[in-house]
Order: sequence, then structure tokens, then C-alpha cells
Amino acid sequence: MAKAPNYSVPALEKGLDLLELLAAVAVPQSLAELASRLDRSSSELFRMLNCLEKRDYISRDPLAGKYALTLKLFTLAHSHSVVDKLLQAARQPMREVTETMRESCHLSVLDRGRLLVIAQEDSPEPVRLSIEVGAVFDAPRTASGRLLLAHLTDDALADALAASSAAGEFSSQARRQFDRSLADLRKTNVSTADSETIDGVRDVAVLVGAPQTGIMAALATTRLVRHGRPANDSALVAALRKAADSITRSLGLVT
Repeated sequence: MAKAPNYSVPALEKGLDLLELLAAVAVPQSLAELASRLDRSSSELFRMLNCLEKRDYISRDPLAGKYALTLKLFTLAHSHSVVDKLLQAARQPMREVTETMRESCHLSVLDRGRLLVIAQEDSPEPVRLSIEVGAVFDAPRTASGRLLLAHLTDDALADALAASSAAGEFSSQARRQFDRSLADLRKTNVSTADSETIDGVRDVAVLVGAPQTGIMAALATTRLVRHGRPANDSALVAALRKAADSITRSLGLVT
């Protein structure tokens, strides 16, 4: 994918620097504090702050004179659903995976503790596997589900496992082994496994999004193990990661 031209727009960059700083520090900042943190003069920031205040992106405390973000950015960001944005961002990268690797791929999210398939792109091969959009799976039993479970908070993970029939069958030893596998997935952001339900099928999944924002999905292939064609997880992982990075950038998330 071609990179966008690197044109400089100093005024816009200054405004974005202010918004990003106010979001990062999470507490109101004075003009002097903003100038110090951004290594700019107070005079060059004052007019920009005034503009952002007039457009309701920030507000200024009338007594302390400190600036803080309003909810306008939140409102703009949520004018479309996260799923809609994921689907729009994923369409072309998923198509590129199928054309390059000749394997179908699908995109999944966690929904009330279960794995929900929200997008599918078919391989151009005449013999292929497809996962139906809308299909729901027990998350701990799938490569994609385990990858997403690995990046939940402790409370969210407990809630998700409570909804899982597989987790309810864990012995103490199996639960410890499961927790260790989740810890490994948090390091690699890649989950590979032979299918637990169908012989001769292998799953490879990579993480999309940024767990710290709560926005994440799993991009995966479920492919047949073909005679005379050895499985090549490394090439498939590379293609999936390239697509996942593209989707994540399109969503404006920092990983």
C-alpha cells in the first residue's frame, strides 16, 4: 500500500499535539504547563487553544484557567459502531490475504464471552473452507478465541470463561495449563492450533487492534492440510500480520 504524501501542516499538527497531550495526561492543564510539555511558547499555543475551545473540543475552567478535553471527540468516534469500522477497515486487507495465500480468512470478536465471526473472505481455490458470518463458537476451544481471551482484563476473562462450557470442564491442572497458554499468547499475539473439532484442519490467528483501547479482533485462517503441500505457518502468519497491521492503522489505533 502506497504511503500518503508527507506534507507539513504546522497549524493542524499543533492542534493535534494539544488534543493528544490533554488525552494522555488526563488532568486539566494550564497554558504554561501545555507550553512546557510541548516545548512551545505560550503565545503560539494561545490562539490554537482559543480555537479548540470555540469548537467545543476543549473547555477551560473559569476559576483555575486550566484546559481539559470535552466529550466531543468521544461523540465523533462513536458516531459509527466499532463493528462497522472493523468491517470497513478489514475488507481490502482480508482480500489481499486470500489472493496471496490462496486461503480463506475470517475476522472474529468476543461477544458475551463467545467467539462471533463478523467477516469472511473466500479463497479463490476451488476446494476451500469457509466459516459462516454470524457463526458462534466456544472461545476457549478455538485459536482465535484463546487469542482474544488472552488480552482481556482479569475480570473480563472471568466473565468470559463463566459463559464457556469448555472452561466449566477444566480441572485445576487444566486451568493452570490454560492460563500459561494465555500468557504465551499475550507475548506473541499469534495463535496456531489444529482444529479441536475437525481432523485435517489447522487454524492460525493474529491479533487486530489494541487491547488497551478495548478494541480488538482476531484475523484467522482455517485451512485444510493438503496432501503434498506442507503447512507453512510462517508465511501465513506474515501475511496475516501484514493485514492486521493495515487494519489497525486504518482504525487509527496505536499498537
